[in-house]
Amino acid sequence: MIAGAALAALSMPASAEYPERNIQNIFPWGPGSAMAVTQIISEAMAQELGVNITVVSTPGAAGVKSFETALDKPADGYTFIDGWVAPLVLQPLVGNAEWTHEDFVPLWSATAVPFAIVSRKDETRWSDFPSLIAYMKEHPGELRYSSGSIGNIPHMVMAKVMQANDVYARNIPYPQDGDAFKDLRGGLLDFTFNNPTTYRSNSDAFQVLAIMTENEADREMFDGAPLVGDFGTDMGLTGLSPTGWHWYVVKPGTPDDVVETLRTAMKAALDRDDIQEKLKATGFVPTMYSPDQYDEIVGTVGEQLISAKEAIAWEADKIAGK
Repeated sequence: MIAGAALAALSMPASAEYPERNIQNIFPWGPGSAMAVTQIISEAMAQELGVNITVVSTPGAAGVKSFETALDKPADGYTFIDGWVAPLVLQPLVGNAEWTHEDFVPLWSATAVPFAIVSRKDETRWSDFPSLIAYMKEHPGELRYSSGSIGNIPHMVMAKVMQANDVYARNIPYPQDGDAFKDLRGGLLDFTFNNPTTYRSNSDAFQVLAIMTENEADREMFDGAPLVGDFGTDMGLTGLSPTGWHWYVVKPGTPDDVVETLRTAMKAALDRDDIQEKLKATGFVPTMYSPDQYDEIVGTVGEQLISAKEAIAWEADKIAGK
C-alpha cells in the first residue's frame, strides 16, 4: 500500500498544487508610471491566485537584463516576465538579444501607451497638424523636436509620420523626457512626443496636434484630440506598432496547466472595471489581446518596426543633405 501510494504521488504532475508559494514578476524598468501599472495588474492577479506577486525591478540594457534574469529561473510558473516591446521585440531586431517573441509562451496582453505630437498652446507658426506639415515643407530641416533618446520607439514612430508626409526635422536627444518638455515650454524645441501621463501634467501648456495611432479609444487619453489618420496620413504602422506596450510571457517549458492558471488569473484581473479605470487613470490603455493572438499581433509589430527603423535612417540622410 505504501509503495503504491508513493508511486501514485510520483506520477502526479508537479504543478498539481500550483501556486503553493509567492510569484515574481520580472519588470524591465525602474520605478515610475509603468511600474505602477504592472503593480496594479500583479496585485489583481495575486488576488485571483491567492498568493503574493512581487514586482522585481530589473533595469539594464534597454530591458534585456530583465529577460536574461527571468530566463535563468526555472520554468515552473513562479516567475513570469513583464514583456515590454523594447526587450521582447526591438532589442532582438537590432541584434542586442538572442531571442525572438516566438521563444516565449504568452499570457494575455496588458496595456499600451499611445504617443502624440504636441507643441506649445501659444504656438503661432501653426495651429494644427496639417499646418505644422505645411510649415515643415516650407522650412525643411529647420525645426527641432525630441523623442527622448535617439532610436527609441517614439523616435521610430515620429520619423515614420514625417516620412509619410515627406517632411523632416532635427531630433535632439535628452537623457530625461522632463527636460525636453521643459525646453518645449521654453521655446528651445518646436514640438515633441507626449504620452498621456506627461500630456496631462502639461495640458495647460501643450496642444496635441495628432495622436500617432489608429485606436479610437486613444482619443480619450488626450482630451479628444485627432488621430493622425484623420488627416489622411497612413504611417504603415498598425495595431500595437506605433505604441509602447507590454505582454506578460513565461519561459518555454512551463507546464501547460500552470500557463492556463496564470492566463485565467490575468484575464480575470484585466476584466475588472476597477482595474481598467486604474490603468487608464495612470495613462495606459488596456489592450486585451488573447494568447491566441500573440503571434499575429507581435509578429506584425516586429515587421513594422523594421520599416520604422528605416525611417530614422531616412531622416538622418535628409538632415545630412543626401
